[in-house]
Amino acid sequence: MGIFDRFKNQAAQDKAMEMSDAAEQKINEKTGNKFEGQVDDAQQKIEGALGMDRSSPDQQ
Repeated sequence: MGIFDRFKNQAAQDKAMEMSDAAEQKINEKTGNKFEGQVDDAQQKIEGALGMDRSSPDQQ
C-alpha cells in the first residue's frame, strides 16, 4: 500500500465519521434528544461493525 492509498483510506474514514456524526445530530434534533443514549449506542455499534472504532488513536 502506497502513501496515497493510506491517505485516501484515512480521508474516506474521516468523511464517514463526519457523516455518522451528522446523522446522529439530525436524529437527536428530530427526537428532541429523547433517545440520545440509544442513538449514541447505535452509532458506536454501527461504526464498530464497519471498523471505524473511535477509541483507536489513529481515528481521533
